Amino acid sequence: MELITTWFTENQTMLQDVAIKFIVALLILIIGKIIGKLIRKGVQKLLEHKNVDNTVISFVSSLAYGLVILVSFIAAISHLGFNTSSLVAIVGAAGLAIGLALQGSLSNFASGILLISLKPFKSGDFVEVSGTAGVVEEVNIFSTQLRTGDNKTVIIPNGSITSSTITNYSKKPTRRIDLIIGVSYDADLAKTRDILTQVTSSHELVLKDQAVTIGVSELADSSVNFVVRPWVKTENYWPVYFALLETIKVELDKAGIEIPYPQMSVHVNQENQENSNES
Repeated sequence: MELITTWFTENQTMLQDVAIKFIVALLILIIGKIIGKLIRKGVQKLLEHKNVDNTVISFVSSLAYGLVILVSFIAAISHLGFNTSSLVAIVGAAGLAIGLALQGSLSNFASGILLISLKPFKSGDFVEVSGTAGVVEEVNIFSTQLRTGDNKTVIIPNGSITSSTITNYSKKPTRRIDLIIGVSYDADLAKTRDILTQVTSSHELVLKDQAVTIGVSELADSSVNFVVRPWVKTENYWPVYFALLETIKVELDKAGIEIPYPQMSVHVNQENQENSNES
């Protein structure tokens, strides 16, 4: 017992220093935890204010909290006198290895955050991305799910979406239909224009407050091409598109206006044929 008392007496200064360092290291961890919680709440409020998806909010806020705790832990053990350079190097190397191994997944994740934050489209929109057109069913962290017109489910990595052109057909409340109607060179162009005008103006779903563009756009090889460009509400685009094409064909037929189709004329050289028969 006397030996222990003597040791404590001789090493009192050292023990005080260790105790002080331990208390300071503990305070660093406690303060780091408090700061981490404040940062996590701040990140959550910021992302909620921007209407970011809850999954992204939870992940990003937890990641920020974890980073603060990690920095606090390294600072605490460094204050205790441990060499943290090796630990930092190990953590950095592990992070680099994980990053390289998950390069594609991390790219998709970052793209998912961009899609959810910037919202170029939402569930229910009809879009064309990465060469696929369909209705958006889900926007997840790593991928986006589309439903095509023939009821197929297509899952596209988010990295492919953000690196390509995004066409959102549902973003605007109205759309313009672009039709090209070819008629014969013998057709009465004024009469054709009147028929096209009558067909588009009489359709109940064609918007009356926006002008319909009708005019000759091209003198093609076998036809005179008219452009017909009415405006409709976005949700009525395809029904009006199909109805106009059918009605225009019927009305042009009634008026005797021909819609030509490409033809090929084959000319046989009679002289060459006779020479080949004689030989």
